Parts: sequence; C-alpha cells; structure tokens
Amino acid sequence: MEAARQNAAQFVRQHHPFDSLSDDAAQSVLASVDVEAYSNGSMIYGFGQDVDGLRMVARGEVELLSADGDLVAEVHVGDSFGQRALFNGGIANQAARARALDEGGDVVVYRLPTETFDLLIETQSAFRAFFKRFVPAPETDKSGADSSLVGVQLSALMTSDPVTVAPTTSVRDAAKVMADKHISCVLVVEGGQLVGLLTTGDITSRIVAAGADVDAPVSTVMTADPLWFSPDDSGFDAMLAMSAQGIGHLPIAEDGKPVGIITRTNLVRRQQVSAVYMIGDIRRLSDTQELAHVVDQVPGLLAQLVGSGVQAHKVGHVITSITDALTVRLLGLAKEKFGPPPVPYLWLACGSQGRREQTGVSDQDNCLILDNAFDREAHDPYFKALAQFVSDGLNEAGYFYCPGDMMATNDQWRQPVSVWRGYFEKWVRKPDPMAQMLASVMFDLRAISGELALFEGLQARTLELAKANSIFRAHMAANSLKHTPPLGLFRGFALIRSGEHKDTVDLKHNGVVPIVDLARMYALEGALDAVNTRERLEAARDAGTLSTAGASDLIDAFDLISTMRLRHQARQIRDGERPDNFLAPSRLSAFERNHLKDAFGVIKTMQSALGNGRSAG
Repeated sequence: MEAARQNAAQFVRQHHPFDSLSDDAAQSVLASVDVEAYSNGSMIYGFGQDVDGLRMVARGEVELLSADGDLVAEVHVGDSFGQRALFNGGIANQAARARALDEGGDVVVYRLPTETFDLLIETQSAFRAFFKRFVPAPETDKSGADSSLVGVQLSALMTSDPVTVAPTTSVRDAAKVMADKHISCVLVVEGGQLVGLLTTGDITSRIVAAGADVDAPVSTVMTADPLWFSPDDSGFDAMLAMSAQGIGHLPIAEDGKPVGIITRTNLVRRQQVSAVYMIGDIRRLSDTQELAHVVDQVPGLLAQLVGSGVQAHKVGHVITSITDALTVRLLGLAKEKFGPPPVPYLWLACGSQGRREQTGVSDQDNCLILDNAFDREAHDPYFKALAQFVSDGLNEAGYFYCPGDMMATNDQWRQPVSVWRGYFEKWVRKPDPMAQMLASVMFDLRAISGELALFEGLQARTLELAKANSIFRAHMAANSLKHTPPLGLFRGFALIRSGEHKDTVDLKHNGVVPIVDLARMYALEGALDAVNTRERLEAARDAGTLSTAGASDLIDAFDLISTMRLRHQARQIRDGERPDNFLAPSRLSAFERNHLKDAFGVIKTMQSALGNGRSAG
C-alpha cells in the first residue's frame, strides 16, 4: 500500500486524460488522490449504491456487473471507472468487483474524490472532452453561433417585442407605422392574443392593386389566424414551414401571445439552409429523374451537417425531412397522373423513416391505410398503381426497394382500416415469431400524407391492447434481445471475422437497433405514441416505464453510437465511398474505443434487465 501511495503521482500522470492536465491541476489531483486496496472478489460498490469518486485501476482488474450480476466489462490497469455514475447523481448503475491477478494478491485502485473530479470537468478542457463524451451536448447557445438552423431555437433568431396594432387600426395608419419603423409587417393583436398578420405585400395586393379603401380596418385585409411557432421551436422547422406555405413572415408566440417575429431573410442571412432549398426544389419539380438528382445531394448534406457538429438525432430529422418531402411530391404527381383517389387514404412510413432516423443508407418501408369504404375490385387498381408509382420514384432516387417487401406495393400492406385493425389485434393476441417481427416494424409507423384520422384511432387502440397484454409484451421483449452488442468475453470487441466487413463492428444492427428495440418496448409498456427512439426514451422516463438513470444511460449510448455511425458515413462520403454501417474500431482513438465499449456495455446491462423482467434502472 505504501509503495502504491508513493507511486501514485507518477502512475496517474502517465495515463490519459490525466497526462493532459496543467501543472496546477495535476498538483490538485495528486493532493486529493486516495489509495484503496480490495481482496479478490470483494465489492468496491454495489448496484444502486453511492459512488464517491472516480477510480483508476493500479493493480489487478475490476469487473463491472449488471444488476443481475452478469459481467458487462472489465477495467484494466490504467483505466478509470465510475464516471457514468458521477454523471448520474452519484448512483451506481453497475456494480464493481475486485479481481486479483495474483494468488493472494490485492486489487489496488486510486480514488479521485467527486469534488476534484467535478472541478477538473469544469476547468480542464481535455479532461472534460474525455469524460463527457457520454453526456448529451447542451442546447445550442442562444448567440446563434451554431452553423446550422437545426440546432438553433427561434428565441435566438427572432426579433423580440414585435410591433403590433389593433384590428380596428386603419390600413393607412398601419402602413405609416411600417414606414416609420422601416419594417415589412405588423402583428394584429386583440386582448393580448395574436389574431392576424399584415405585411407590405398584403397592402400592395389587397388594397393598392384592388383599389380598396385605405381607411378600412386592418381586420378586413390581414391574414387572420396566421401560422405561428413557439420560441423553443427550431429554426430549421420554421424555415421548412415557411418554405412549404410560401410565407415570408412568421410570428413567434407563447400561448397565443406574440413575443417575436421571424422573416425568411433573417434566416437566410444567419444560417445554412441547403436542406430547405432541397425540399423547395423537390416541391416544384415534376420529373422523377430531376427529383432523383436533388436527392443525390443528400450524402453531401449529411457530411456537411456532421462536420458542423449538428447532433446525431437532429441530423436524422433533417435527412428524413427530405425523404418525407419526396414522398409527398410523388404522391402529388401520382394524383396528377391517375386522378383523385376513389376513397380517402393515408400513406405511412415505418422503419428509420417512420422514426425520423435516416442516415446515408436507407431502403423504403411504407404502407397504405384506406378508408373502410374501400372496395377491392373497384378501387384497388388505382391504389396499386399509386403505390407502384411512388415506390418506383423512391427507388429511382436511391431509396431502394425493401428486401422484405414491406411496401405499399405488397397487397398485404395496402388495406382498409378494418383489416389493419385485425392485423394488429391478431399480432397482439397470438404473438408468434412472424407476428413479433411484423409488430416490431409496424409499431414504428408515422403518417406522411393523407387522411390522418385513419391512423389515429387505430394507433391508440393498438397501444392499449399491447399495454394490457403482458404475454405479448413478454414475446416482444424476447424478440428485442436478438440483436446484441458486439462485446467479447473480456470486454474486447466481437469483430466480424470474415467477408467484406472483416474486423469491423456493425453499428446499426449491433448498436443502434438494440436501443431502438428497447425503446419500443418501453413505449409499449406505457402505451406511448412516440415513434422516434430518443423521444420514446424520454417519454418512457417521464411516464415511469423507464427509470431516470436508465433513460439517461440509453440516450447517452444512443447518441454516442449514432454520432460515431454518422461520422463514419461522413468520412466515407468525403472519400468518395458508398456509406455503410461497418466501423473498424482500429480507426478510433483509444478513448473513443473505450467509450464505444461503455455504450455497448449499457446496452448489455439494459437488455439483461429487460430479459429478467425488471424495470430498467
């Protein structure tokens, strides 16, 4: 023990990230380090117990165990453990057990107290970068410094304290206000609530050009009940809505009370809007080859967003928005080609598009829900032609046909509401393997275009059935454990051993998909209608079907794996390669490999808890 204490300074300074500390910080660390010794097999701390600092292995090894005692990871000499607990309120989400390598020997660890750890996180950038890779990135600074609209809230972009007038104000007086203040619009407010919007364009087209009375009240010419967004909404969503509706002014309000105004000019000047322009092009083009040319730009957009530091889940939202826009445009072109639909319909997406999680590699997964007035003999030729037209257009643009034929072109997935209701009820009541697979796909449905009411009642009913049927959920839980993280027996990566992707890990099927499956299970337990994986985890946490610590761990793991997956794809795109999901760990730095193993360890822990019928904690 005394030798370990004397060697502490030299030992700690030799290992990253302690080797990056300034001299003053290093002195502070060394002054506070404690030396602890444990006999073989003894517990350093148990699951759910308080963790009072960061620990580094100096001799022997430490085993990290799941809640039910399964080995999750091994910590070797020079590696740290306990940081996850420190970022989760100091509560251990894994147990730590000493393992001596020599018969009769002890395991020695150095402990850095929580207070010192927190201080270093605040003051040492390299130290913070190493340990906070698992902490969600903070919301974008409201200075507007982020390079993309995706990460900026409207509160950071809007002009506050917008100019307002009453509905009884004359058009002449409103125009004078705009001229005096050099603005292009005023908000019309009554009783503190936004009731209208008047722009210089409105005055030109509705008063001057029409020869109308300039002394008429603005209520006669304003845009009544205009579209408005919340200050917490993103600049990207605002730009998307403004582009879709062809408007140049967007009021920002809280509970109907105006607090700001956004103009398209503001957004264009401040932010990159290539995604919005791509969507605008999609909405105006009619040739499928030209549409495919626009979508060809998606890989470059993905690389741009990743390079700008946009968070992984927001990248997925942007990329999926382009697929949604293309789908809607193809449906519109189909209507022009085949005429109006004989009965109401709703086109839905499932898979990664349904969850808004598309990346640089995507097939198409879709279906049609038809009104119960649907007559197969009379109406199906129309919908079959529509489905084929849209699926062919998506394939031409690079969203290849689903290998499993989960598309609206398949007669099975082009049915009236009554048949869909029967599908879901059968899957829930008789959960055989095929039913589990189909349910897993179809629980990720999201409406894209058409009559929304066709799905809303069906979704609510199905979620309640699933929540009430514990046998179905047990089968779904078992099905969700089929994709396992690529960790070997001694916490090494379980690499693909042969073939085209030899010596890589599949970040999709062994990283992202297991978390997607877990999130779906937690949503089913609470009958939660969220579809996006991150939103499901947050909703499950709020509803109590997933513990706060469990949700935090899974969200962190999901973010980290998704980020590494996107960075891998962005690098491939920049190198002129076709993006895929197969990452060679050898391309990562040592601490990136450690954090990726941590993320896989979280998945293993949560799968173990689910497999043993416990609430994830």
